[in-house]
Amino acid sequence: MNDLLPVLAQQVINGLSLGSIYALIAIGYTMVYGIIGMINFAHGEIYMIGAYVGVVTITALGAASGAMPLALVLSGALIIAVVVTAAYGWTVERVAYRPLRGSPRLVPLISAIGMSIFLQNYVQLGQGARDISVPPLLPGNLFEIDVEGFPVSLSLTRALIIFATLALMIALTLYISRSRMGRACRACSQDMGMANLLGIDTNRVISFTFVVGAILAAVGGVLIGLSIGKINPFIGFVAGIKAFTAAVLGGIGSIPGAMLGGVLLGLTETFASAFLPTEYKDVVAFGLLVLILLFRPTGLLGTPDVEKV
Repeated sequence: MNDLLPVLAQQVINGLSLGSIYALIAIGYTMVYGIIGMINFAHGEIYMIGAYVGVVTITALGAASGAMPLALVLSGALIIAVVVTAAYGWTVERVAYRPLRGSPRLVPLISAIGMSIFLQNYVQLGQGARDISVPPLLPGNLFEIDVEGFPVSLSLTRALIIFATLALMIALTLYISRSRMGRACRACSQDMGMANLLGIDTNRVISFTFVVGAILAAVGGVLIGLSIGKINPFIGFVAGIKAFTAAVLGGIGSIPGAMLGGVLLGLTETFASAFLPTEYKDVVAFGLLVLILLFRPTGLLGTPDVEKV
């Protein structure tokens, strides 16, 4: 029992940081679904592009040589990644979704999958399929304590992931609840046709949700690159599937649900990796999803759709 306590404590820390990344990506899925009722399957590649832009920026600013202050390098990487991926998110909506908005749902789904494959190969042709290393900007731990004779630590990169995610979640929640655009988003999610009649620019609202999702995914991409130390063009596919799972787990269309689902999925994966063979972590994670959906089909915080007649 004494040996188990530090393992549990360390896995909680690891799970919160991994779940924070899933939550950042999952919000993009859940916001788009909440507004237009469709899944943006190119969202994982937006996250991957954010990671690449962050690495290129960090390298261009000479982080390895220490020529610039660390805070400036990190800020520059995040800002440029956010700007570039926001443009990609806006473009995906204009190219893959807006022309097909009145089509059967299968048509924009296929378009999104095609956009995902295009972006993945686009980056692969430009950067290569090999792993690219990320300079270790934040080595060391924020703290390391002794629990029953075993060290439990929180690295600086994991701490940055958790704190940045928490700050972004609070800012987004306040913006959606109090701003004019946030009210427009809530109106569109309730009834798009009525929102149009009331004078809300629904095209602008839909573009806004794609851009916000891309911004959050970009932050997650830069932070995960700093945490694991390497990236490749295929990280977006796996992370996108996991984040989509988190969104469904928490209740697709619910922002708090996406946060909860991401954290729950991250904790489930890390605990499964700690106490079972590593290859079983995905089995446990998706098994949890199936189990929850059997008893609550709308997810943990989702609400059933009410069809108006």
